[in-house]
Amino acid sequence: MKKKRLDRDIWAFDKYPYYQLRIDIEDFHGLVCLIQLLGGVAHVNGGQYQYWERPKAGKVAICGKGMTWLQLIPDSKRHVLTAMYLPNHSVSIWYVDIIENIEFDSDGVAVFIDKYLDVTFTPQGDVSVDDHDELDDALQSGDISREQYDSALKECDLIIKEYCSDIVKTEVLCSKILSYVNDRIE
Repeated sequence: MKKKRLDRDIWAFDKYPYYQLRIDIEDFHGLVCLIQLLGGVAHVNGGQYQYWERPKAGKVAICGKGMTWLQLIPDSKRHVLTAMYLPNHSVSIWYVDIIENIEFDSDGVAVFIDKYLDVTFTPQGDVSVDDHDELDDALQSGDISREQYDSALKECDLIIKEYCSDIVKTEVLCSKILSYVNDRIE
């Protein structure tokens, strides 16, 4: 399993404003990380947008100048929910990493242990489970145990039930958390 920093340094996002805080509000308890993809000299790809194609939503932006990534790690769950916001404050797509656990690097940045399986979904109703083959390969190679494999599948089902069955509710929750975090940052 790979370790991935929440400042997304492997995407060179560690050059942008990154905030990490613990929040406990009525609807959410856990760790929240925010990356603001601002413009400037160091901007990845010169700020140009990168897209994924989805059946219902069509071309969806995943990164580009002015976007914001809101990353949520709810207490007692095994996933990182990333809401990718466009500059107009609407969600382009959600990306959910299923994880083994989180740790903190020596500089205090949260790191998650990726458990291969991912879920993506859009406001338009696209839902996909990705990298199941990688999860299967990890089980076959002994990189993960049967218990870890089953736990990843269970978390995947939970994500689809909790977030994808009522996307409007998910969008409202993420917007409320984003507003709260922005207020705290100011």
